[in-house]
Amino acid sequence: MPRMRSRFRTSAAAGRLLVAAGLAWLVVAALAGAGGATLALAADPSAAPSAAPASVGDPTAPIYVLTTTGVVDNVMAGYIEEGVHRAVEDDSPALVVKLNTPGGALDSTQRIVTSLLEAPIPTIVWVAPSGGRAASAGTFITLAANLAYMAPGTNIGAASPVGSGGEDLTGTIGEKVKNDAIANMRSIAEARGRNVDWAVSTVESAASAPASEAVAKGAVNGIAVSLEDVRRQADGQVVRVADHPVTVDLGDAPFEDLSMNPFQSVIHLLSDPNVAFILLTLGFYGLLFELQSPNFVTGILGAIALILAFIGFGSLPLNVAGLLLIGLAVILFLLEFTVTSHGLLAVGGLICFVLGAFTLYTAPGAPTAPDVSVAVPLIGVMVLLTIGWIALVTVTVTASRRRAHVFAGAYGAGGRTNVPLGIEAVAKSRVSPVGVVYALGEEWTARTESGADIEPGQHVRVVGQDGLTLLVEPESTD
Repeated sequence: MPRMRSRFRTSAAAGRLLVAAGLAWLVVAALAGAGGATLALAADPSAAPSAAPASVGDPTAPIYVLTTTGVVDNVMAGYIEEGVHRAVEDDSPALVVKLNTPGGALDSTQRIVTSLLEAPIPTIVWVAPSGGRAASAGTFITLAANLAYMAPGTNIGAASPVGSGGEDLTGTIGEKVKNDAIANMRSIAEARGRNVDWAVSTVESAASAPASEAVAKGAVNGIAVSLEDVRRQADGQVVRVADHPVTVDLGDAPFEDLSMNPFQSVIHLLSDPNVAFILLTLGFYGLLFELQSPNFVTGILGAIALILAFIGFGSLPLNVAGLLLIGLAVILFLLEFTVTSHGLLAVGGLICFVLGAFTLYTAPGAPTAPDVSVAVPLIGVMVLLTIGWIALVTVTVTASRRRAHVFAGAYGAGGRTNVPLGIEAVAKSRVSPVGVVYALGEEWTARTESGADIEPGQHVRVVGQDGLTLLVEPESTD
């Protein structure tokens, strides 16, 4: 009996050992299976890192280059919008905007920024040429592109709103304008992965940076000396287009300039501060000539020039005080020829003209507004032309008055007529007794006192004048 109990214990122990061994085998198998599964997952192609993002557009299609120079206005905004649509239609691999601007209108800037942010193809802004800038509105536009490059010697920034006299904006309106501009700039910088702090500083403290500093601060992607340099640096870059990663594939795609159409070019030219100043001056002078010597031609041309000037002023920070000073100068010039002032009115007009030219434009009052002024050499040229014109008219008027005084006895009663007595004239028509004669470069109504008939082409002599009618007699043949 004890021997049977001993065998039973031995069998139970062996069973427990077998169960333990089986459990251990299952654990090892499970671990091995998990390891195999892990290895299999790692080897699965679907679990490997994804390939580089695909490109968009045809790498052999033309890369359109939009040259945007001058003040940002609705013409420039429409030009860039049309350029984006054209590039998309032609399946271009990218679009390049060559930018050089002092700033411009806020609504036009927003249109351009929206067009660049929503473009279905990669967009590139190249601030060029050397010496150019992307100021005020140009800062918003540059940062809104997928890739931004700057030529050596260019600068970017200074997008802080100030008052009409250049002072900082204060109060509720100032804070509203500034905060809105900061929010806009921040959203653009975040969307394009640029240095948000520096971008905001261009609005908060009017920060500006040359090309090298802008690259170092992460505001732009690099410095490019040419379009080919832009291609070399941009090719292969990964950007986000329509919120999807896209590889910029420029390859050997040719660059093709897409210029403004003639109408856009002319209208955009009017927004140049110097062109607008020239048109304003010519317009005032045209009206002045019309008042002095009515002929309709100078008046019409002057009115057209003024209208074109004010079209340009619509995109410029016009200072009404400067405009009024130039208008006052023209009035003083006009009075100089009718009032004896011994040149004082002309000197006062020149002073008003120079002051008006220097103050014609104000400091920018919005974050995108341009900081522009009339070129000093142009002011000098216009002043010299004005002095020459005043001198010419003054000499002519003085000579006319002196002649009337010297020949007062030969001019009708009191010297009020225009044709001296005794001069020779030629009959243009039959004078019998009334007809037309040619004297002093003009045609006059004439009549003979004696009633003699005068044939066309016959020479006569002026013997008197009755208002605007000359009294003539046939020239003696003796």
